[in-house]
Amino acid sequence: MASTYPLPGGLNQSEGRIDVDHAIARKMQLLAETEQLKLAFMKGVEKHFTEVVNGLVADSKLLESSPAAFPEKDSPKIKGTRAPPEHGKVFVPRRSLLDELFEVNHIRTIYHMFIAILILFILSTLVVDFIDEGRLVLEFDLLVYSFGKISIVASTWLCMFFSTLLVPYFLFVQWAKGFHSSSHKIIHSILFGAPFVIFQTVCLGFGPTYITLTYDLPPASRFIVILEQVRLVMKAHSFIRENVPRIVSAAQQKSDSSQLPKVSQYLYFLFAPTLIYRDEYPRTPTIRWSYVATKFAQVLGSFFYAYYVFVRLCIPVYRNYNQEHFNLRGLVLCIFNSILPGVLILFLTFFAFLHCWLNAFAEVLRFADRMFYKDWWNSTSFANYYRTWNVVVHDWLYYYAYRDFLWFFGKKFKVVAMLSVFTVSAVVHEYVMAIALGYFYPVMFSMFMCFGIVLNFILHDRRKNPIFNIFMWTSLFLGHGVLICLYGQELYARQNCPRENVSNLFVIRVG
Repeated sequence: MASTYPLPGGLNQSEGRIDVDHAIARKMQLLAETEQLKLAFMKGVEKHFTEVVNGLVADSKLLESSPAAFPEKDSPKIKGTRAPPEHGKVFVPRRSLLDELFEVNHIRTIYHMFIAILILFILSTLVVDFIDEGRLVLEFDLLVYSFGKISIVASTWLCMFFSTLLVPYFLFVQWAKGFHSSSHKIIHSILFGAPFVIFQTVCLGFGPTYITLTYDLPPASRFIVILEQVRLVMKAHSFIRENVPRIVSAAQQKSDSSQLPKVSQYLYFLFAPTLIYRDEYPRTPTIRWSYVATKFAQVLGSFFYAYYVFVRLCIPVYRNYNQEHFNLRGLVLCIFNSILPGVLILFLTFFAFLHCWLNAFAEVLRFADRMFYKDWWNSTSFANYYRTWNVVVHDWLYYYAYRDFLWFFGKKFKVVAMLSVFTVSAVVHEYVMAIALGYFYPVMFSMFMCFGIVLNFILHDRRKNPIFNIFMWTSLFLGHGVLICLYGQELYARQNCPRENVSNLFVIRVG
């Protein structure tokens, strides 16, 4: 029979053994927790270190290409020429912000919540149809109509794409080959610049619009043609704008060192998810085809999500709307009923296009710079929101509209330059809406030119209090509710109002 011996402090041997085992278990638990904390800490340090290194690389590239950073006393100053492309946007390998955030379980759960809402939308449609009709009815008539005449869309796109590939490149190469030896450089530039301007305005400008209106394409098909038209116009301008200063600079330095871009480089740029031309971009080593398939599947899912939002939340509100039903009370109620679908469509548009669509094409092309947007949802000012919502378009407007305006007129006209950029953006947005919907109803233009400019000056970058983030979100929700409400009311009013009363509506028919 084992005996127990007294231990210091009044503890016997069995109690001491239990305490030792507990201490050992506790120590092992602490070691495991320490390892987990160490891994998390090292992962965070590695991520922060990568961001710092990428920033330093970008800064070093910018400094190396900047003549102001390393002035040379013997280098001649070139007057009257625009800064070369290296002084503009610097492309560095980086992931999209949502791809990084989705690695966090809490953020990924929010994504799962949106999927659950989509499932409920589908189930709601099926259950209601089964109760009302006694059978399952999946109404896709509106969807089929919206994407009708797709053969005309495809042929129009092919004409736009190949003309954008051939005409600007041919005109630029012919101009560049004769510019250095030409004794009348201005006349030589006009002879080649005028056809390019005509091509941009007539072939890419009026051509697709004429086809869209002549063949009376449905709304979604019109959106595809017009958005591609705008994209190719911006691409062609960027190609010419970035390469002309190199030829002019080489001619003024009496150097033949300037190398003409290859047609393969221009072709890559036409597909690349950026509007800023470079001869080379940072590339990823491989293509993750599973990632590509996932992104295209998410685009398709977002598309059907938006369709169900419109069918379940918008059509019941606007279906029976006509001119006689218009009153202030009905308008206010309609606006607030449109806030939820407006917000959902805002999120879906951002996620489907700026994240999924652009990342899918970037992966296929091994395009490494995936900063297509920034953390616009954290903005406390509308100035920051405009810069971070769509980085791709913002870069084009900043370098080719804002900065070129200041270069031409001087830095003292910054306010005028900003207003000019707002005007260009408002006109293009309203042009897209007018052609796609088939009538001129300047709601989008008014929102940009009135509320957009006012909020840009009121909520500027010095607003850092979180209350301004709440105000920004409130304004976004309300603004998108107004857009959905007014465009939805007008769309169904044109269908339900008698033709003799259409002239009383403040719209102009387009096409």
